[in-house]
Amino acid sequence: MNLGIETETLEFKKSTGELKEAMHSICAILNKHQYGELYFGVKNDGTVIGQVVTEESLREVSQKIKNFIEPRIYPEINKVVLDGRDCIHVKFSGDQRPYFAYNVARIRVADEDLVMSREEITNLLLQSGREGNRWENLVSNKKIDDVDEELLKKYLVHAHDAGRIAISYTDKNTVLNQLELTEGDKLLNAGKVLFSDDLLHDVQMAIFATNERLTFNDIQRYHGPVLKLVDIAENYIKSNIHWRVEFTGELQRTEIPEIPIDAIREALLNSFCHKDYSSGESNEVAIYKDRVEIYNPGTFPEGLEPQDYIERVERPVRRNPKIARILYYSKDIESFGTGLKRIADACESAGVRYEFQKKKTGFVLDYSWHRRESG
Repeated sequence: MNLGIETETLEFKKSTGELKEAMHSICAILNKHQYGELYFGVKNDGTVIGQVVTEESLREVSQKIKNFIEPRIYPEINKVVLDGRDCIHVKFSGDQRPYFAYNVARIRVADEDLVMSREEITNLLLQSGREGNRWENLVSNKKIDDVDEELLKKYLVHAHDAGRIAISYTDKNTVLNQLELTEGDKLLNAGKVLFSDDLLHDVQMAIFATNERLTFNDIQRYHGPVLKLVDIAENYIKSNIHWRVEFTGELQRTEIPEIPIDAIREALLNSFCHKDYSSGESNEVAIYKDRVEIYNPGTFPEGLEPQDYIERVERPVRRNPKIARILYYSKDIESFGTGLKRIADACESAGVRYEFQKKKTGFVLDYSWHRRESG
C-alpha cells in the first residue's frame, strides 16, 4: 500500500526512532499552514511498512510533542491499521505562530523543514499582532515545581535590597505569578531560562592554545538558569586570565585583573539578556593567548551600531523585555541601553582594548591585550 507523496501538510516517518525529526516537521508545518498530519510506519515515498505500536509508543509521541514543541499544541494521536500493518497517525493544528521545536523555528517548503531566519520569525510575530507571541512570553515545558527555589529567594533579596521591587518571598507560586512569569502551573519561557534548568540553554567555554580557534587546552559546557550560568562563566574567565599585584604601601596587596571584572560581568549579562533564545545556539566564552571573546547568539539591532550606544543616549531595542525587566529589578543590569557604554568606560579606564563585532548569527565582545612572554 502507498499513501502517495509527502506534501506541505503531510509528513511520513519510518518509525518513532525518528521522533526528533518528526517534531521539526510538525513545527515547520504549523508555521506554514497551521495544521497537518504525520504518520509513523511509512517510508518517505509513501510505502506503508508499519511499526510496533503499543500504549508506551503512543505515550512517547505525546510526551515529545508536549515537552519539545512551543507553544503547546494538543494533537490527536491514534493507532491506525493500513494494509494490515500497525502505524501511528498524528493530526495536529495550532494558530499561535511562531512554533519552535527544540527551541528552533522551522517552516515547511515542499517536503522540507527549513530553519527560519530571524527576519522570518519577526515577520510571523508582526503578523500575529500579539506581543505575547514573543518567545519569552510563550508557555514553556517547565512547571513551577522545576524552579530553583534557593535561586529565586536569593534573587528576591537582591531585588528588594536594590529598592526596585516590593515583593517579599512567600512561596514559589505566588512570587512567580507576581513577577508575571507563569501561566497556570507552567513557567513562561522567560521564567524557565531565569529560574529553572534546561539542557537547551547553556554556555560553552573553551581555552585555546594559540590565538586561533584550533587546539583546545580546555573545554567545558554547563546548562542551568541564566544567573547561575553568568556566575559560572565569570568565574571561568577570572580563573584563566592574568592578574598583577600592586603594592600601595597598605598591609593588603591589590590584585588587578587584565580585564576589568565589571566589564566581564556586564558583557555576560548582556549576552544572556539580549540572546535570541529561539536560535537554539549556545552562549560562548573563548579564551585565547591574546584575547577573550564573549559570544551572544543574538544579532545586533538592525540599523544601529555599537558606537551609537557609547557616544550618545540611544533608545534601547529589547529582544527579551521581560527577561531584561527581571534582571533590572535585581540590579544585575543597571539601566536599559547603557551596558555597552559601561563596558567601554571600564575598559578605557583600565587601558584594555575592546572591540564589538557584529556577526551574521550574533554579536561578539572581544577584549584583547599584549602579554609579555617569559623566557
